[in-house]
Amino acid sequence: MSTDMPSSRPPSRAARVFAPGPVTCIEDLRRLAERRVPRMFYDYADSGSYSEGTYRANSADFAKIKLRQRVAVDMTDRTLASTMVGQKVAMPVALAPTGLTGMQHADGEILAARAAARAGVPFTLSTMSICSIEDVAAHTDRPFWFQLYVMKDRDFIHRLIDRAKAAECSALVLTLDLQILGQRHKDVRNGLSTPPKPTLRNLLNLATKPRWCMGMLGTKRRQFGNIVGHVKGVGDMTSLSSWTADQFDPALSWDDVARIKERWGGKLILKGILDPEDAELACRSGADALIVSNHGGRQLDGAMSSISALPAIVQQVGDRIEVLFDGGIRSGQDVIKALALGAHGTFIGRAFLYGLGAGGEAGVTQCLDIIRKELDVTMAMCGLRDVRRVDATILADTDGLLPRAQRASLDPTPDLGAAE
Repeated sequence: MSTDMPSSRPPSRAARVFAPGPVTCIEDLRRLAERRVPRMFYDYADSGSYSEGTYRANSADFAKIKLRQRVAVDMTDRTLASTMVGQKVAMPVALAPTGLTGMQHADGEILAARAAARAGVPFTLSTMSICSIEDVAAHTDRPFWFQLYVMKDRDFIHRLIDRAKAAECSALVLTLDLQILGQRHKDVRNGLSTPPKPTLRNLLNLATKPRWCMGMLGTKRRQFGNIVGHVKGVGDMTSLSSWTADQFDPALSWDDVARIKERWGGKLILKGILDPEDAELACRSGADALIVSNHGGRQLDGAMSSISALPAIVQQVGDRIEVLFDGGIRSGQDVIKALALGAHGTFIGRAFLYGLGAGGEAGVTQCLDIIRKELDVTMAMCGLRDVRRVDATILADTDGLLPRAQRASLDPTPDLGAAE
């Protein structure tokens, strides 16, 4: 598989979500997904841990960041093309690893990977996916990234890494912030399981989702494809539950990161960095990139929002390692704000899941099209033509956003119209 991404092109009319009214933004897709996806799986995607304070802050803190509007600047010949971890991308956006994606829509990981490839952006497959590594590789002609959770069963982890190599995954995303599982109250109340438990409440809810049910009846992919059949003694969902309950490894250390890096041998991205001290350790580990992320507010409730944590991490290590961003992005404007605060690229998770739940592959395509258009228009109105030139000079007020050293380093008179 080639590591080059295709050029971005707008989706065809056939690639639009069927909806009773126009879909204009990610929020429209969210509302559609809420109507079309069974409650337990919608809540799984759209919730945080405990009080959900960090989950809400991830999105709310973007609204505090204001942009500088510029006028009478040449806005022609704009480009969103960039790179992420050395890979060409049509815009600096990747699809984040999300568990149970194939429960938002039948064959969800395959559909999302196809939409991402067509849009020219990376797709990241989760360890806890419904479609397996091999399934996704067989159904897309573009390389994708694979996200790894570290389990106590190191033999399984080694084989998982080897399977990702065999599938020609172009980067490994190692998640560091799930050594223990933060409680998500909605999952407990809903009795989350795959496939759904046949309780009266769940059966009544499923009866209102005929489109989702028909899709699931038409696919054989209804369990964790990367795990079931690949772990000794785990052959069905019942045995899987007891296995996973004891498998996330609280002893994960930087020594494990070094061993995984050596076995993988390719591009390594470390996900779950929220503190400058950890960013420094990530940089010293020899990884190619890190992702500023709080796991979508699903782990430590009360932690900083990702966008609030980003500037200090960029100041600490941004000149030595590629800093990527994940958490709370719901628009192209959020993307440009993260770039302005120093991110080299961004990830979207819930946004593409809303699209997937709303309309399958067409919904993911429409999500990416919405983000692309919003990013392009916002960049132009801020007086820039090349996304690679976005920095904090497009922000209206950097007080309280950037460390003093970063504010002092900004050029007050940038060449706003120039494109590289």
